[in-house]
Amino acid sequence: MRRVAIVYVVAVVLVRGAAYAQDPPPPLPRFVVDVHGLVPVFPNDATQLAQSRPVLDPSRPPPSVLSVSELPGAGLGGRLGAHLYVFTYRKITVGLGGEVMLGTSSSTPAEGTTGLVPVDERLRVLSSQVSANFGSGHGWSFVSGGIGRSQWSVRPAGQPETPADTESHPTFNYGGGARWFAKKHLAFSLDIRIYEIQTGSSFDGRPGSPRTRLFTIGAGISLK
Repeated sequence: MRRVAIVYVVAVVLVRGAAYAQDPPPPLPRFVVDVHGLVPVFPNDATQLAQSRPVLDPSRPPPSVLSVSELPGAGLGGRLGAHLYVFTYRKITVGLGGEVMLGTSSSTPAEGTTGLVPVDERLRVLSSQVSANFGSGHGWSFVSGGIGRSQWSVRPAGQPETPADTESHPTFNYGGGARWFAKKHLAFSLDIRIYEIQTGSSFDGRPGSPRTRLFTIGAGISLK
């Protein structure tokens, strides 16, 4: 977390430096698209999450559910976002938009380990976003949040998805970041975000997946 904070501070400093490079600085553009790679930090110590997912293996003793040690943890993913900047009040520009996020991870038991199965994990999120933006058309920092839906699949590799994997969860997101336009239409951008995934439903006597706070850090390009 300390490294994440340092990167964020450096990005904000660069943005503020760019914002004052021209007098007067240009306003924010009307429309921006973000394309980010990201690291989602999936929980690997959530007992209720493991117990919510079955293992369809007749050789496995009951209860035939995942164990915490089989949960994958951090993975990789991507995010595509679009933002329309609608009005400015004093030094704050308000933006409206949305995003699609996909995060994946997998676990493979260590060689020689018995009784554990490889697991594939995937989170898909479709969400709105409202943002407050600070800076100029050369670069700006922002804070934002939104409401959407997600699907959270956690299953042994090769096993079909269960209703718990395809259920739609209400999901809230909030975070912040910065965009720095080193070129007229192309920027480096950074986004640090938390997704609040609501509790899942109970299926076949198993508990629902727990309410979860999932942290992501993403970086990539922005186009205006």
